[in-house]
Amino acid sequence: MTQIDEARAALAPNGELRAAINLGNFLLVTGKTASGDPQGVSPSVATALADRLSVPLRLIGYDTPGQVADAAVLEEWDIGNIGAEPKRAETINFTAAYCEIESTYMVPPGSTLQTVDDVDKPGIRIAVSARSAYELWLSRNIKHAKLVLVDGLDASYQIFEQDKLDALAGLRPRLISDVERMPGARILDEKFSAVQQAVGAPKSRPEAGIRFLVEFIEELKANGTIAQFITQHEVRGLSVAPPA
Repeated sequence: MTQIDEARAALAPNGELRAAINLGNFLLVTGKTASGDPQGVSPSVATALADRLSVPLRLIGYDTPGQVADAAVLEEWDIGNIGAEPKRAETINFTAAYCEIESTYMVPPGSTLQTVDDVDKPGIRIAVSARSAYELWLSRNIKHAKLVLVDGLDASYQIFEQDKLDALAGLRPRLISDVERMPGARILDEKFSAVQQAVGAPKSRPEAGIRFLVEFIEELKANGTIAQFITQHEVRGLSVAPPA
């Protein structure tokens, strides 16, 4: 059996590649096709993989990355395109990242907070979208501030505004649009992390599958395909991840 045959058996055992797509990531999913399928960098990566494996592709959309992670143990998908995080890696084998997105804070008008370190102080309240890759990072690393978790990006902005919280955590490209909604608010120059978007397969799958995925993603980064997808879908704030 060839390497491609082994990969096909591991990643598309039912004859098609079922790719889980996080619809909540507005940088990686930027539109829809006429038939309603998601379009963007993430679906393009899945399409390239299906083409390499010579199998049909079925895109399965989820509203949040947490839902994608939950579905891994249910065998609802064959590959999942979400941020690689240690908690998610308990049930998913990940490739190295294919692209990165900076995570930082927005602060309200009149705020004295200037740096990322300033935000992690007693009494500071941070609005954050629950189970996002950057929330998982913050939950592991914030020592003194309080995280206020809500479901979804819009809800995190709303509670930040309504409850007059001290900071809103998010992806820098999203915060660039959020800051325009609040005159006098500003985005910190520093980043607290870079969300690394990767491709994963359920840990129950044969090792040949993840080995193939790892090599495939490195190839797409090295030959300029990921950069081409970013340009094709006109995405700002997304960069190709460095080689593994």
